[in-house]
Amino acid sequence: MKYIIDKNQRPVYLQIYKQLRDDIIDGVYGFGSRLPSKRILAQELGVSTVTAEHAYELLCDEGYAKAVEKSGFYVIFKSTDGFASYAHENTVYAHNIGTVSPYPVFSVSILSKTMRRVLSDYRDILLEKSPNSGRSELRNAIRLYLIRNRGISVGEEQIIIGSGAEYLYGLIIELLGRDKVYAIESPSYHKLEQIYKTQNAAYELLPLSDDGIDSAALASSNADVLHTTPYRSFPTGITATASKRHEYIRWADKNQGFIIESDYGSEFSVSSQPMETLFALSKHENVIYLNTFSKTISPSIRVGYMVLPKPLTERFYQKLGFYSCTVPTFEQLVLAELINGGDFERHINRVRRLRRKEMPAT
Repeated sequence: MKYIIDKNQRPVYLQIYKQLRDDIIDGVYGFGSRLPSKRILAQELGVSTVTAEHAYELLCDEGYAKAVEKSGFYVIFKSTDGFASYAHENTVYAHNIGTVSPYPVFSVSILSKTMRRVLSDYRDILLEKSPNSGRSELRNAIRLYLIRNRGISVGEEQIIIGSGAEYLYGLIIELLGRDKVYAIESPSYHKLEQIYKTQNAAYELLPLSDDGIDSAALASSNADVLHTTPYRSFPTGITATASKRHEYIRWADKNQGFIIESDYGSEFSVSSQPMETLFALSKHENVIYLNTFSKTISPSIRVGYMVLPKPLTERFYQKLGFYSCTVPTFEQLVLAELINGGDFERHINRVRRLRRKEMPAT
């Protein structure tokens, strides 16, 4: 055990937590193994027992360990639990970790503390105009988050920030062209059809079956672009099976088409391994990935992002790069802090654990 802490940096207990967590993820401490006692750990690091205890409490709260009375702390993390894993990056942690309120509401306490810290730390920067594609701080935070949790590895330049999905849908239609035919699920989010109508884009409605879009309807479609929500499509709640998701990819490859993947709500999946994204499955870079913070944090946070495949990235900047970013600098920096500090993923983990507990016993 060779942990290093810097008492001049952000909370010491978070430094201890991070190093213990990384060792658990790496298998240094396997499932069921006993962690070093908080007293021994405190002595070796030259910190108080209370500080070490705070680190262990956070490990327990996040689902990495559990406390056994009069025995110590034991690892309960398994590598198959997808969202519990964390990348080995130099993460900048938030100053304060509060108690998150019952899901799906994000902790107002954490959000307000983060806002105050951003106001204090960034000051004049908050008055600067955001780059058209979004602040680098947020785009890089999203980039690392996608690597950790969604199996998506892209460059920062491929991530575009916008004020919600509806705005980004409009950009995508402009990018791909109004001469294309778009296929959308039926039934689907009620505003989706309105967006395509408003944009004067031709579209088809493809019926859903129990496992996703009906295969016969997809095969006979004249669409150039498939717009789908593979995980819990709204309002039906249908999730595309693995074979169906591969069918979507084969359709795009065969027809030299594109897929618009709306990945809303998948973070709160109760399964141990989150569903693989179409973006990650595609080998021909023909999927545009979208997500939004309005579903994971609050409906009042009208901030979304899209991830473009490389072939479309240069085209986007040439054709649409002049559009100003519609999200204020302040909101972008707050979100970046929430992601980089771990509060965003801690919220997701808590919600997932609560939803597992609410599932009926089988």
